[in-house]
Amino acid sequence: MDWMMMAKVAWPLLLLLGALIVGSLLEKRHYASILKREAQLHHIVVVVSRFPSEQFGSQFLVTGSVVVSSDYFRRTLAMFRQIFGGNVKSYESMLDRGRREALLRMKAQAAGQGANAVFNIKLETSSLSQTDNGKGALGTVEVLAYGTAGTLADEV
Repeated sequence: MDWMMMAKVAWPLLLLLGALIVGSLLEKRHYASILKREAQLHHIVVVVSRFPSEQFGSQFLVTGSVVVSSDYFRRTLAMFRQIFGGNVKSYESMLDRGRREALLRMKAQAAGQGANAVFNIKLETSSLSQTDNGKGALGTVEVLAYGTAGTLADEV
């Protein structure tokens, strides 16, 4: 195998390895940030119920939105996973981070406006990485969390 042939084979492998290392480090850092902020905002009560308590006052809409992408290595693994079927764990992690980040941003907005509870929360997810034929691999998603924030006189 000559030098040029080795370079052609090694370059994509190095790119995948770099994506794996950098993507893993960024994901770990993001999860650490999520855990820290979840601990800081644990006093904000989040309830799925549509009907809040009668003691729920000064209601207003709060939202939290995030766009999360997976790294190139995980997208490549997911493409292979689509051949054989089964869970695509790399996308599960991406969606988990997206949902938790969107909820945190919604709770931060609620806390910033003096609320101590959010009722009737909803999560919506949409893919931003469709190809021209509409069959593109999932790689970038937007997650939107929204609900009705307000103050509860007593804890739920």
